[in-house]
Amino acid sequence: MLFLRKSQDRGYADHGWLKSFHSFSFAGYHDPQFMGWGNLRVINEDRIAPGMGFGKHGHRNMEIISYVLSGELAHEDSMGNVKGIPPGDVQRMSAGTGVMHSEFNHAKDQTTHFLQIWIEPNVLEIRPDYEQKTIPQASKEGRLCLVASPSGHDGSVSISADANMYSGLFDGAQSAQLTLDPKRKAYVHLIRGSLAVNGQTLNGGDALMIDQESHLDISNGKSAEVLVFDLSA
Repeated sequence: MLFLRKSQDRGYADHGWLKSFHSFSFAGYHDPQFMGWGNLRVINEDRIAPGMGFGKHGHRNMEIISYVLSGELAHEDSMGNVKGIPPGDVQRMSAGTGVMHSEFNHAKDQTTHFLQIWIEPNVLEIRPDYEQKTIPQASKEGRLCLVASPSGHDGSVSISADANMYSGLFDGAQSAQLTLDPKRKAYVHLIRGSLAVNGQTLNGGDALMIDQESHLDISNGKSAEVLVFDLSA
């Protein structure tokens, strides 16, 4: 089963300093048909205005991944981490028993554009933890590069969730395949460009919800950047 969800069908919030597209129900956007997919709970595409950001707030029992597209995200948390997250880095925060953090764009003349991703953990009340890794662009060109996984193998950040997250850059004749377990779910989020996935054409912001399929075929990319999630059902 394949379900194509177009970019314009996502929820949207404009707070002035923050413009955010919601792939799933979040804050003031609620759609009972889109509460998550498998254990993927949130994909927010956020743009933070210069000098603005999210003040200190709390999370609990959630795996939170930040994927910066342009600009830089400044992160500070109650675990003592004070980090800058540039494009090309993947940041993971395990909220566990509870963590407070803030996220800001300290630039005076540049918008920070990033994806905030929440995945439900498979173990609760763990000690909060933080991890950040640089994923070289070359490792994503023409292939699906593992960027988050339960074991943290192949240079990915480790998450306390039954999920794998891949990132890829595709253009022209580049293609990739991924074997899927039909008993699990998969989710494709196209960040930018255009791409063919299992015969479906996606444009920037589109998503493909996948269930009971055994393979994923990616081709015909045009300046495409994509995220692929292998998820528990």
